[in-house]
Amino acid sequence: MSPISNNPPKNLKEGSQTGPRQERYMNTRRKRHRRQAVRSFIGILLTTAILSAQDIPDVTQISLEDLMNVRVTSVSKREQKLGDAPAAVFVITQDDIRRSGARTIPEALRMAPGIEVARIDENKWAISARGFNGRFANKLLVLIDGRSVYTPLFSGVYWNVQDTLLEDVDRIEVIRGPGATLWGANAVNGVINIITKEASNTQNGIITADAGNELQASGGARFGGKIGNSTYYRAYSKYFKWNPSTDAAGNKAYDGWAATRGGFRVDGTSSPDDSYTLQGDIYRGSYDETLTQPAFAAPYYSTFQNNGNFSGGNLLGRWNHAFSKSKTSVQFYSDRTVTAANRLLIDHQSIYDIDFQHDIRIAEGNEFIWGLGYRSTQDRIVPSNVVSLNPNRRRWDLFSGFTQDEFGLFGERLHVTVGSKFEHNAFTGVEIQPNARVAWTMNPKHSAWASISRAVRTPARTEEDMRLNAAVMPPSQATLGLPLVAAVLGNHNFKAENMIAYEAGYRVHPTRTFSADVATFYNSYSNLLSAEPQSPFLEVTPSPVHLTMPLLAGNKMNGATYGAELFGEWKATSKWKVSGSYSLLRMNIRRNKDSMDISSSDPAGASPRHQFYFRSSLDLPKKFEQDVTLRYVDALHGLAVPSYYSLDARIGWKPTSNIEFSLAGQNLFDDRHLEFSPDFINTWPTQVKRTFRATVTWKF
Repeated sequence: MSPISNNPPKNLKEGSQTGPRQERYMNTRRKRHRRQAVRSFIGILLTTAILSAQDIPDVTQISLEDLMNVRVTSVSKREQKLGDAPAAVFVITQDDIRRSGARTIPEALRMAPGIEVARIDENKWAISARGFNGRFANKLLVLIDGRSVYTPLFSGVYWNVQDTLLEDVDRIEVIRGPGATLWGANAVNGVINIITKEASNTQNGIITADAGNELQASGGARFGGKIGNSTYYRAYSKYFKWNPSTDAAGNKAYDGWAATRGGFRVDGTSSPDDSYTLQGDIYRGSYDETLTQPAFAAPYYSTFQNNGNFSGGNLLGRWNHAFSKSKTSVQFYSDRTVTAANRLLIDHQSIYDIDFQHDIRIAEGNEFIWGLGYRSTQDRIVPSNVVSLNPNRRRWDLFSGFTQDEFGLFGERLHVTVGSKFEHNAFTGVEIQPNARVAWTMNPKHSAWASISRAVRTPARTEEDMRLNAAVMPPSQATLGLPLVAAVLGNHNFKAENMIAYEAGYRVHPTRTFSADVATFYNSYSNLLSAEPQSPFLEVTPSPVHLTMPLLAGNKMNGATYGAELFGEWKATSKWKVSGSYSLLRMNIRRNKDSMDISSSDPAGASPRHQFYFRSSLDLPKKFEQDVTLRYVDALHGLAVPSYYSLDARIGWKPTSNIEFSLAGQNLFDDRHLEFSPDFINTWPTQVKRTFRATVTWKF
């Protein structure tokens, strides 16, 4: 649901436009720069090929066969080989993060096929999987070590709040497609699980420091140790400050960002059959933005520099116990967050969650898992004249359970998985989300899988209780000489959005140096969010007297999406590895015949139809490293965002085993480009600019 937005101030709007002659000049200039950059990129690859053929010590011993045997846990809530997973899953390793030059989680997610990552301004992101992208994208479940980090306020993620010391991340498991059978509602189009290292694997100290023209300063420190014979711990702290970016006219924007955080993790065993984990984080940060809000005086909107802040903390505990033929796990976490967008909304949120899981080996080749869960959410909203919720305090409970059975047939060559999630929520009552998956291992080099699943997205707090004054229209004869307020209203009869997903995939590993992965999908949606106009009514507050045109949250959109994702990796030599992916997405979302929606734009216009990613990693002589990444993102026609190419490059050097220096450049094709536009709260988008940063890492 995209509310009617006010027009920006004329002078700012015109600042982003150019005349036909200047526009032709700018287009010619961009094309020339891109041709030069492509030639440079090809030159880099040719140099890479020559250098890789030389006698350089092998620094990357891991083979592609080893990569296919990487263990993942997010698909089935138990360990299994990546190559055996009956789902479209991609793993971003710690080495991938380090060599990409990424300094935030969203930057790292750009590596995953089928994931849409777009920067709105310096501190805001739009991230989704397989369509429906936006700042408040609500069909992607994100977890950090199994702790859900989506906010029930809008069923999305505050990406500027979610962070950790990236050097402590073990891997990021990215699942495209529904994961609702195990993870529950809102795991509709994908699941991202950010998994940090066990404390036993961080038994040293590390200090990192970054500086550049965009990332002004960043520093992190971590120290790990051991208590007794079986308890390990680590503690970390981190600080960063990002400079403002560039607005549409090429001027300095107002979107800086800074934060400080710290945390700890303890892992231990109390007996051969019992292990435990305790971890937590605290954080505080602030950000700037330029905000446009409706106003009752001409020109009926107001644009101003705004700021916000966020703070919070979380604590998670997990206990595992192994029996002879089964094992159990109990996890509890609490998460408290305060996010304040001044002059807009302040959200105080507390979540308490407990989960129990029991894994049973019924027979050889037959694994049965069941579990129960309970979550309590409480919030308190401080409203403004633009956004309010009624009631402004609310508490609600979520009860859940799941079962899943996986069994092998034909000598373990065929694996069948069936299961379902059962939930009772305070908004729509009981929701059932079943799935069935089949994995067929033809031989050690070829495997295929297919699945059918049902997933739901339950209503967010805003879709039930919110009022958003989206725009003010000037008085006219049609409005009886009164201003007209377009107000988006929540609906207590709002239903869950439904999806039936059909997926299939194929993996091939013909040699020790090459592997490929293909995933296809067709998703059918119903009861999608719409904004249905209602009869206008008269209001006397706030002054002056005005008419209000309500747009009520409804479920009168439906449609389908389909597409494919291809990924390939080739270890050309023992020192040179190249990988690439291509993602295709087609969306056909439409209003129901009885819908009167006048505000919802086509969601397809906010997601790229084509995405391309290519990466080259080379180990050079004298302990140098070279990494080059080329990306292409198709145009977002619904947001008037043109397509773009982006080239990133990194040079690293390890003079000793404990010290690493690196220099990274991002977005080298253009001095700046637009990636997204705000779609709900009317903040000003800014452009992603060419950046450089230097990083030093010291381990001790």
